[in-house]
Amino acid sequence: MTKRTGRDTRGAAPPRVRRVLVAATVSFLAASILGATLGHAPVARASVPGETWVPELSVEGGDDTNVVASAGAIRLADGVVRAQSARSPFAEGELLLDRRRLAAPADQVTAQVTADVPPGAQVLVDVRGIRSDGTWSQWSPATATGPAQLPEATVDVQARVTLLAGDFGASPSLQRLWFSAVRSGTPAGTTPTPTTTATPTTAPTTAPTTAATAAPQPARVAPLTSRVFATRIGLVGNTTANGHVIVPRDRFVALPSRRGLAPRGTGDYTVKVCASNGRCAWQPVWDVGPWNIRDDYWSAPGGRQQFGDLPRGFPESQAAFQNGYNGGKDGFGRRVANPAGIDLADGTFYDDLQLRDNSWVTVTYLWTGTGPSALARPTGAPTLTVRSAPTDSSSAVGTVSAGARMGVTCSAPGQTRSGSQGTSAQWLQIGPQQYVPAAAVEAPRVASC
Repeated sequence: MTKRTGRDTRGAAPPRVRRVLVAATVSFLAASILGATLGHAPVARASVPGETWVPELSVEGGDDTNVVASAGAIRLADGVVRAQSARSPFAEGELLLDRRRLAAPADQVTAQVTADVPPGAQVLVDVRGIRSDGTWSQWSPATATGPAQLPEATVDVQARVTLLAGDFGASPSLQRLWFSAVRSGTPAGTTPTPTTTATPTTAPTTAPTTAATAAPQPARVAPLTSRVFATRIGLVGNTTANGHVIVPRDRFVALPSRRGLAPRGTGDYTVKVCASNGRCAWQPVWDVGPWNIRDDYWSAPGGRQQFGDLPRGFPESQAAFQNGYNGGKDGFGRRVANPAGIDLADGTFYDDLQLRDNSWVTVTYLWTGTGPSALARPTGAPTLTVRSAPTDSSSAVGTVSAGARMGVTCSAPGQTRSGSQGTSAQWLQIGPQQYVPAAAVEAPRVASC
């Protein structure tokens, strides 16, 4: 990986582009999705673990950001910076591959990337896999030094390729991807015994939750919660790292790493943000920042991309601002002017949390845990109101953005409601004294409260 520099190269002759073959070992997810063609082919099946494949590279489907297919390669479409919240000085683009289904569970993938990479530019491959509770694991970056490991063996994986411009704004040129998937501990040439069957990319669509015949649920692991400083994003009209164009009173957040970046329009990675006034908001992560772009401070010990000597849940920007960590500078070498570890879009900031100034908030990174979860499917509104009890007359204590994910504790009887999922008198508890109507939520059946 070539280190970026901040030197002024204006007026100099562009350097020669070097052609490289990057061997990167990534989690099984990377291989699978990369196995699915870059052109978003339908879900495919690999023949056996250890099989290798070369996906066709193309851009289509509307879920890619700032990339084009030209002359047999994938390149940046323009020089516009996309990580708005981080104020990154480098242009970037993202190619999202369709989910790929393999023939047998695996948790490791080797990826080789053939690309022309100008000085300062990068081609990054990230992968993820479907877990036993039906949710995605966080993105795991490809490395050249060893296999990236998915948290559990799976047959459903997806890959993402990020192109970062180099000196003079020169774009890398991606020509070829090659992948191989295995399950750790499986000797070469053998087929591991299948384990958990993959589940859909979202929680199963069912009739509204009822108290009867609750289905068995995967083991529940509590997600990480930490207290961080929140600032307001603004930047209306600009484009986020996942290609979302920011609108007035928008609802999403930014975190300083692509490992928790949700694809545009999805709530695959959702945070629960609670203010000191008692209000909470469930929001998707659609941008990268503030300050840093490789500080996944929510990751488990030993898994943090940068600044691994800091405690889990403690952003580098906060350490730099409060303690002079890294000379008081961020990962770009800029002097850190505030301890922000999360950015909030204007609608989240003003309307959902009712904040009036930058503030300390409590954030739960929902994908760091496992267990039953649901997706908000409100009808005719951008958010779903969270109530203190299972009735519309109860006080409003927060909101869930459309498509955002919520952890579900149990179901309780309450006021009958009609919505996108039908008509039901059941409500889902998503936190202490926090309820949403089952009729407006896509969720599995859960036990009674």
